[in-house]
Amino acid sequence: MAGKRARQQGTGESGMEESDAASADVAAAAPLLLLPADCRMAAQAALKEDLLGALKAGAIVLDGTQVERVDTAALQLLVLFRRELDRQGGTLHWHGTSHALNEAAGLLGLAQLLNLPASTLA
Repeated sequence: MAGKRARQQGTGESGMEESDAASADVAAAAPLLLLPADCRMAAQAALKEDLLGALKAGAIVLDGTQVERVDTAALQLLVLFRRELDRQGGTLHWHGTSHALNEAAGLLGLAQLLNLPASTLA
């Protein structure tokens, strides 16, 4: 996201590149999948089914704002989902993420790979 912000600031009049505008249009039309508050091992079967269903859409928006607890297994599942989506030519966008999700992904070095939005200071 920081790279996108840097590009947007240098684009002049519109403040947004055409590819960013197209990306925003795709995100607006993509189905929204809400990640559970407890995103740990016990929730993996249901989350996996939801993510597999989302692969068919080609573009998906994940909402991680409600995540309170997350473990490595959930993050691994999200990484696999992201890789498969990329392989199929799909796109992943985030509606938002919680502090818990950002912190866990950051500790494991997965924030960039998952394309998590930049954290904002409280």
